[in-house]
This record gives sequence, C-alpha cells and structure tokens, in this order.
Amino acid sequence: MLGIFKSTTIPALEQSLTFSERRHELLAGNIANLDTPGYRSRDLDEADFQNALAESIDNAQRGNANDRVGTVTRDDLYAGPRAASEQVVFHDGSDVSLESQITEIAKNQHLHGLAITTMRSQFSLLRAAITERA
Repeated sequence: MLGIFKSTTIPALEQSLTFSERRHELLAGNIANLDTPGYRSRDLDEADFQNALAESIDNAQRGNANDRVGTVTRDDLYAGPRAASEQVVFHDGSDVSLESQITEIAKNQHLHGLAITTMRSQFSLLRAAITERA
C-alpha cells in the first residue's frame, strides 16, 4: 500500500468493510439454517474486532503496523455456558431466531454503509488534493 493511504483512515475503513462482509456471510448462513435441527448460530464478535482495530491503529501510529486485523469466529456450540442476554435454545436444539438475525443484519448493513460513505469521502478529498480543486 502506498504511504499516502497509511496517513488516512482508509486502512481502518478497509478492515471495517472486510469485517462487515464476513459477518454478513455468517448471518446469512444462520438464516439459511433456520430450520436445521441442532444448528447453533455463528457470528463475529464486534467488541473483539473493535479492540483489535483500535490496537492496530495504535500500532500504526507508533510505527509497528500490522496489515491485517484478526477476528475470531464465535460458534455457540463450543462457547460454553450462554449469557442470560443470549437467545433461547429451541426444542430442536437450534438457537437461530429470525428476528434477531434480521436485526443483526440491519446493524451490520449500517456499519458497512457508514464505512463506504466515509471511504468515498476520503477518496474525494484525495482526488481534490491531487487535482488541486476544492
């Protein structure tokens, strides 16, 4: 990557887009398996991603930049005891609720749209600087 992009938010936005795309794939898979007995929903942990992204940004500012931010897939089947706020396991052993998955997809779509809009703004600023137009 060119050095000019490292001084902008573009690398962080790129990682946000990658995260939202991967998360969308998992959420869509959860909906596809809505009627599969014993299926446990899968998701990417937003808090882990945000912490890893913040750490990556801090490292980049200090000069120890890592190009990729790792995220961990959470599979409820192996996650141990469920938190009280998590969804209920149904009689067939699955835990996929259509309503909760649609809600998560809507939130994820908002994150994706925000990252795209901000990235477009960054590219417009760079284009204006390169062409010397306001």
